[in-house]
Amino acid sequence: MSDTTTDNTTADNTTTAGDDQDLGAAGSQLSTAPKEELSGLPSLGVIGWARWFWRQLTSMRVALLLLLLLSLGAIPGSLIPQTGIDETKVADFREKHDVLAPLYDKLGLFDVYSSVWFSAIYILLFISLVGCIVPRTWQFVGQLRGRPPGAPRRLTRLPAHTTWRTGAEPEEVREAALALLRKRRFRAHVVGDAVAAEKGYLREVGNLLFHVALIVMLIAFAWGQLFKSEGNKLIVEGDGFSNALPMYDDFKSGSLFSVDDLEPFSFDVKEFTGTYERTGPNKGTPRTYQSEVTYAAGARGEEKTAVIKVNKPLEIGDAKVYLVSHGYAPVVTVRDGKGRIVFQDAVPLLPLDANVTSSGVVKVLDGYRNPEGKKEQLGFNAFFVPTFGGSASGTMLSQFPALDYPVLALSAYHGDLKADSGIPQSVYQMDKTKMKEFKDAKGELFKKLLTPGETMTLPNGAGSVTFEKDVREWAGYQIVQEPGGGWALGGAVAAIGGLAASLFVQRRRVWVRAVRGADGVTVVEMAGLGRSESVKVPEELGDLAGLLYDKAPGAPDPDDPDETSSRTSRPTDPEAVSAEGAEQQ
Repeated sequence: MSDTTTDNTTADNTTTAGDDQDLGAAGSQLSTAPKEELSGLPSLGVIGWARWFWRQLTSMRVALLLLLLLSLGAIPGSLIPQTGIDETKVADFREKHDVLAPLYDKLGLFDVYSSVWFSAIYILLFISLVGCIVPRTWQFVGQLRGRPPGAPRRLTRLPAHTTWRTGAEPEEVREAALALLRKRRFRAHVVGDAVAAEKGYLREVGNLLFHVALIVMLIAFAWGQLFKSEGNKLIVEGDGFSNALPMYDDFKSGSLFSVDDLEPFSFDVKEFTGTYERTGPNKGTPRTYQSEVTYAAGARGEEKTAVIKVNKPLEIGDAKVYLVSHGYAPVVTVRDGKGRIVFQDAVPLLPLDANVTSSGVVKVLDGYRNPEGKKEQLGFNAFFVPTFGGSASGTMLSQFPALDYPVLALSAYHGDLKADSGIPQSVYQMDKTKMKEFKDAKGELFKKLLTPGETMTLPNGAGSVTFEKDVREWAGYQIVQEPGGGWALGGAVAAIGGLAASLFVQRRRVWVRAVRGADGVTVVEMAGLGRSESVKVPEELGDLAGLLYDKAPGAPDPDDPDETSSRTSRPTDPEAVSAEGAEQQ
């Protein structure tokens, strides 16, 4: 009978030191992982301590620990305002936390990703991965250049094995086994009286690929942070942008970035299109949100047309132009007491809610003279709603984001806007310290609600303000240059693929021995060994044994001449008959 089992017990329950050494050699080099050896402290001296430190740094446990520390170190960068991202929030944090702010400064928590301790973890992890990969790669290359080791003397001691007698010649059995194993993509060769085969090298390839991909990702992230640039620009329909530093509303970059690294291009905003859900639970949700632009790459590039959508940026060289925000810019005309136009332009206002209730200011800096003929500056606080709820609502809150019933509310001031003080000012805020209110007949702040085409006349012949019928739309764009993004993505995909291969592919070996027995009948022994315990090895061995049995069918047992005896049966799955094998033993 063919005897197939998965236990480690021999027929006579005897083991020898030579058998243990033989089995150890058969299972050697199924992995390129460094061997764990217990050793005493290194010898005193610089070289001894350097070797000990290097071995610890390049060990897998230290690499995992550094990876964990890197993840933990990134948490403060997400929770605490960062100087390189938003200096205003950092300044607010310093004002509100007199105790924590100095401590955070000493720990570098306002600049986590450029701090000494974060950089140290980053560099040590990089060195650890390189020191781990290089020797393992060299060892794996050596395994690929070599051949699977020969069969142990006692194949029945391996976790999965089977045996049967056949009338075929030993050479015929070995040739059939060699052809079968190679057909199943095993690396196989004949060693003495047995065929040795090995499969599952993709596991080590995946393991090494995973570590190499981590290094690629580390380099890509570092490269991207050092040389990246990111800026924002608000552009009204009909206006344009040129990729130069003075054109940005705000701009930040990596420590090694240079202005010369800016991608040369320009674009004009032709039209912004936004449509919204009119009914249902998603009322007000954008359905169409896109911007039509014409752009040119380089100083003399050919002009082209493109449509920028959310999450579908315009790519020009290494730069990407994202559509990130939207709002309205009412066209306002300001005239002095003599009717001369002193200001006429679209005034972008910033949204306050999802229905685009907006606020901002209108500043008249030059050209205005009051009724006495003196130079003054005018300022108007502005609130705008694209869909007014009516006077019955009592509030300036938009009911819908589309331009269904636009209304502009203005309150008027005159005096000095302090625009020439040398202190930077926001175009969306007004410094009122040297401004005076225009008063109405009741002595209160002069203000009025305007619909498109209406005019507000200022008191005492000071002039007028007209809300023109033209209401333009503006779009906010984010221009990003981040080299290394493609490498980081490729590294992430490769890391996932390598990790999957290292987890799901098993390295295993199979041996087939065919020798002539004492009665002249060939005895076939098959055994398999995997790097770790798995049902796959016994199942695969049973499948291979069944195929080989077809080419070398069983012969009757000399103690039982009946050829239909179960002892000439076909080998089956090793696990299926393991209990039977154990009972026979």
